[in-house]
Amino acid sequence: MPENYFVHETAVVDPGCTIGEGTKIWHFCHIMPNSKIGDNCSLGQNVVISPGTILGNNVKIQNNVSVYTGVECEDDVFLGPSMVFTNVINPRSAIVRKSEYKKTLVKKGATIGANATIICGITIGEFAFIGAGTVVTKSVQPFALITGNPGRHKGWMSEYGHKLQFNEAGIAVCKESGQQYELKNSTVKRIS
Repeated sequence: MPENYFVHETAVVDPGCTIGEGTKIWHFCHIMPNSKIGDNCSLGQNVVISPGTILGNNVKIQNNVSVYTGVECEDDVFLGPSMVFTNVINPRSAIVRKSEYKKTLVKKGATIGANATIICGITIGEFAFIGAGTVVTKSVQPFALITGNPGRHKGWMSEYGHKLQFNEAGIAVCKESGQQYELKNSTVKRIS
């Protein structure tokens, strides 16, 4: 095992995967072939990374998460405890649908809360925030706050994870970072 990343002795790492420098893989994880894990990632207890999965740099995955084939997480994504991805729209035990896996893309900086469910075939935008227990059935805009079942848009979040309050001119300031955001045509972008 290379010395540039850590794998707990109870974890299983199959041949043919790529693991980046500084990554930590904890108890009872299973990393399957042809998966790619970036630098400085943290995979909590009982995480499964399926074949072909791609994780960017600095991805944090909490306990009991399975990242299935077809899922890609860009840099700085946070996956909360026991959240769930799917990869087939209409699964049946007796019908093999591996050729029907849908791609799910989680963009840079997005957070998915504990016990959330992400239905396959969607994109979760940059720095979006999916609340705990939310069921997401359609694509999510960058910086959007989504909660409930089914998930509904409840506001906008800053890159630092604070709810944004927009003034009449459509400008909001993150209370922690001081970064400014603009809301225009139902879309948010950072402007400073």
